[in-house]
Amino acid sequence: MFKFQTTTQLFAEDILYSVAAASVILIVLGLTLVDVGLARRKNSLDTAVQKLAASLIAGLATFVVGYAIWAWQFYQAFGLTLGDSLRDFWIGGRGMTSFAGHIDPAAIPSADVQQIFVVFFATFSMATMALIHSSVFERIKPLPLYSMALVVGLVLSPFAGYLCWGSASWLTNRGVHDLEGVFPLYIFAGTFALVLNWRLKPRLGSLRPDPRGIGPAPSNKALAVAGVMLILFAVPLLVLGSGYYVPGQGYLGISLTSSGWGIAFINVVVAYAAGALSGTIVAYRTREWVWVALGPIAGIVISGTMIDIAHPWVIMIVALFGPPVALLTRRVAFRFGIDDAKVVPLGLGCGVVGAIACGFIEWGTKTGGYFGATGDYALRHAEINPGWQAIGVLAIVALAGVSSLLMALFFEKVGGLRVSEATEIEGFDRAYWGESNSDDEAIAVLDERELVLSGLAD
Repeated sequence: MFKFQTTTQLFAEDILYSVAAASVILIVLGLTLVDVGLARRKNSLDTAVQKLAASLIAGLATFVVGYAIWAWQFYQAFGLTLGDSLRDFWIGGRGMTSFAGHIDPAAIPSADVQQIFVVFFATFSMATMALIHSSVFERIKPLPLYSMALVVGLVLSPFAGYLCWGSASWLTNRGVHDLEGVFPLYIFAGTFALVLNWRLKPRLGSLRPDPRGIGPAPSNKALAVAGVMLILFAVPLLVLGSGYYVPGQGYLGISLTSSGWGIAFINVVVAYAAGALSGTIVAYRTREWVWVALGPIAGIVISGTMIDIAHPWVIMIVALFGPPVALLTRRVAFRFGIDDAKVVPLGLGCGVVGAIACGFIEWGTKTGGYFGATGDYALRHAEINPGWQAIGVLAIVALAGVSSLLMALFFEKVGGLRVSEATEIEGFDRAYWGESNSDDEAIAVLDERELVLSGLAD
């Protein structure tokens, strides 16, 4: 038994990352409520089913080898290889199958904390896939969606994290900075969603009137707002998990930037409030209530890369630009036939602008490296700068865009990416599950009952 693997300090870190992992699952739940509320009633059940299945498939795939791909950066910092990382942290590796107290800390330090972090990291893949689904629900076939979830969780989401999220990643070591996972989560999902939407085409009656009167019809807008509130509750806990607690130094960002949980927490709430203020103004100017709900999310996404290092007044100014940037992105996307009012505007629009803004605002701030490493991986040897922030954006956009396009083209060839028009009109609940929540059918049933009652009365 290795007692240094079972200290009170490590147990406290276990709790921290356990709470953070649970918070990401709450975000997935919030996204489910949003999409069920915004879906047609006849698609509400299937929307929830697809979200649950796709996110869990992605999470399961990450457990297989995904965490090992991301952790490779830390092995490189000490002259080890991807094979060493896979040996320890594929689903059958010693780091995933041995109790922490039975693992020599010289081989895997803080093993219990790393095992908890595996779960936290897997929930990132779940959230990524949940966001991608949010952009294409009510159109995409189940098999392509679930196949994409498998690939995203197994390789793509972990590799995006390896590139841009973590103190020893290839791009972080050159000056890329990200706390909240804006690069591997929001920008990746936004780009993936953009390409998928292009290939899927808009829903019937979405961007232009359908002659049959078919069009999007949110089933429960209040439920969608409740989903947003749940997301706002969970994000601060996600931010807490996107860093380290080091005795004597306190809270450090995931890139090992000097930080503090107090300032980071203030910044989260300031981003919410500034985004809400700006979103409310946009809502009344456009007469679209949805910006009141999306405003706080736009605020936190556009400032998410720098939550750990920027001053609150800076976060306030940046977050105020969130809703206008999202609105502009949405209008451009709609003009090009992209039927997505959430993921592309928020993830790609706000994510890219915020990531590059971080490079200018925090230019010169020390970042990267790892404890005890030397040379190219020495602690905080790199400096944040706009050039490498832009390169990080391009890398994630290329990774997500090319992979999304290749998978979309593959499924278009082998069986189709989008459901048939007949299925879209009939509704997914009836087509796949024999259920129906359609208002039209409910009215028909009531009319039939009235006829029966009238006959009995006669």
